[in-house]
Amino acid sequence: MKVPRMGAKAFEQCAGFLRIAGGENPLDNTAVHPESYGIVQQMAKDLSCTVPQLIADKSLRTRIEMEKYITPTVGLPTLKDILQELDKPGRDPRDTIQVFEFDRNVRTINDLREGMTLPGIVSNITNFGAFVDIGIKENGLVHLSQLANRFITDPTEVVSIHQHVTVKVLSIDLERKRIQLTMKEE
Repeated sequence: MKVPRMGAKAFEQCAGFLRIAGGENPLDNTAVHPESYGIVQQMAKDLSCTVPQLIADKSLRTRIEMEKYITPTVGLPTLKDILQELDKPGRDPRDTIQVFEFDRNVRTINDLREGMTLPGIVSNITNFGAFVDIGIKENGLVHLSQLANRFITDPTEVVSIHQHVTVKVLSIDLERKRIQLTMKEE
């Protein structure tokens, strides 16, 4: 494969991250590095099957005697990784993104009511609690004592910056524009 301005070493480094669905080699749609294709092909040959059959049939893979394939450059951990990757061909290694949406009914602090449950995002953590963005100009405060049903001394035991959380409005001070929230479960 020729890619402009990509040398052999760069290709070697990134080849294990590429997935080619429907390619000539079924291993191209796995996280098995091209350097290890020969090992997988030998495993299939030793089991009198094809590589696609080896990928599709877990019972075939359980019959592999891994000790036979250990070499000075390929150890048991690498062989275990190869077999794990054969279990999930075509799997996207990235985590799925969580869709987040603020409550559309809350546009200003005046829309808030005590007892409302809202989605939010932790925007700042202090030693006394966590500030949560609930989709309006003002952030709400979840005091340390309101972060969990159990006693905690450090907010980072429970929350982290940018974490999606569900909060309940405890009180609203319209004059000082302060919102007290809780994350305690009832």
